[in-house]
Amino acid sequence: MAANQSKPKKPKLDKKTLSQNALFGMGNPLLDISAVVDKDFLDKYGLKPNDQILAEDKHKALFEELVKKNSVEYHAGGSTQNSVKIAQWMIQQPHKVATFFGCIGTDRFGEILKRKTAEAHVDARYYEQSEVPTGTCAACITGDNRSLVANLAAANCYSKEKHLDLEGNWELVEKASVYYIAGFFLTVSPESIMKVAKHASDNNKIFCLNLSAPFISTFFKGPLMKVMPFVDILFGNEMEAATFAREQGFETEDIGEIARRTQSLPKVNGSRQRTVVFTQGKGDTVVTKGDKVITFPVLDIDQSDIVDTNGAGDAFVGGFLSELVQCQPLEQCIRAAHYAANIIIRRAGCTFPEKPDFH
Repeated sequence: MAANQSKPKKPKLDKKTLSQNALFGMGNPLLDISAVVDKDFLDKYGLKPNDQILAEDKHKALFEELVKKNSVEYHAGGSTQNSVKIAQWMIQQPHKVATFFGCIGTDRFGEILKRKTAEAHVDARYYEQSEVPTGTCAACITGDNRSLVANLAAANCYSKEKHLDLEGNWELVEKASVYYIAGFFLTVSPESIMKVAKHASDNNKIFCLNLSAPFISTFFKGPLMKVMPFVDILFGNEMEAATFAREQGFETEDIGEIARRTQSLPKVNGSRQRTVVFTQGKGDTVVTKGDKVITFPVLDIDQSDIVDTNGAGDAFVGGFLSELVQCQPLEQCIRAAHYAANIIIRRAGCTFPEKPDFH
């Protein structure tokens, strides 16, 4: 062998081996509309500077006023859509690795949402109906604060029979190897979640669910526990974990112990042990692996660099999914999750730079 010949390089994982539609998400699509407003605007609609609420009747005019009187930015939003969008951003190529299902209206906001999702290279196949307008989330920015007002509207109208069950759509579900649904969708179409979860379990694919918010474990305990035996990876934050533990009668506040007990809940596909992933803001991420509970420190960040923590949870999941769908080990999934969350909290809204710098 000639002296100047270099050693053969280790084969790198070629991201092009990923096929389109390998990652499937289903949830509540919202068009995020963000604008800088003044205190008078908040007062007019009874909003707190840093809060997240569901729109009531008194907020109906807010969305139109926000668009008419301010310079606004539009983004494709909603928890699950955010996560698959970030997974696609982390993956970069090929485009359309991520598929997304959800319901929108046939209106101006729906058209903008379709355009924004296409720009993010996500293969969004929306159920479009004309009775209810597209769901929106107004982000009213004052200084460092964001007051979020979500109007689910059409997102609440997803139909298993009229969309998921259609042959062309179901074929996209079958193409996927990893599935992710945020717990919020349990309030909309639990029957759609069950159909996807059973398909994943029957075919030894990976089904992921997020606890999403404390109220899901409390008020939607029935549908949540019906799908739990099919869940391979469960995500949540420390508040959601604590509420889940209380509702399940675990009688412990230790997050590691909650993760362990959650892992050992009944599971249909016994060939794949459940993984539980609980984030704790700037505290360590708690993860079950095999029979152990392990912790991973988050990336350091200067407090002054934090702009907005609202999208951190969605970003964490998106980073995790981007490596999971490439069959990477758990540690690598967590690294990518921490990286994505660290990028997102430096920016307003669930937005990201053109390309990730993750190795």
